[in-house]
Amino acid sequence: QVQLAESGGGSVRPGGSLRLTCVASGSIFSVRAMGWYRQTPGKQREFVAGISIDGDIKYSDSVKGRFTISRGDAKDTVYLTMNNLEPRDTAIYYCNSDLFDSDYQPKNVWGQGTQVTVSS
Repeated sequence: QVQLAESGGGSVRPGGSLRLTCVASGSIFSVRAMGWYRQTPGKQREFVAGISIDGDIKYSDSVKGRFTISRGDAKDTVYLTMNNLEPRDTAIYYCNSDLFDSDYQPKNVWGQGTQVTVSS
């Protein structure tokens, strides 16, 4: 039983900033990778940023230079710092993780999402 909980979403003016947090909890043995995706109505969920256990980081071209992904020391937390937000960034942001549960079974887990709205 593993859950991801996102927080930090909200409404912001264009050019503003938000910091999203995702915390993994439950019967976790090891978190291998964590990342962020986003989805708007009528569109498929798209990759935003991800970070792996070895520190490899990838960003969508649409957020490079504006967003920064990082992991907490406990490796059960991932942050997404979003700067210079644009209206096109408006979406529900979902946390995702590849991990091994306490029974050493690989799992891919999604959070419930947090709304980010960028408008004037």
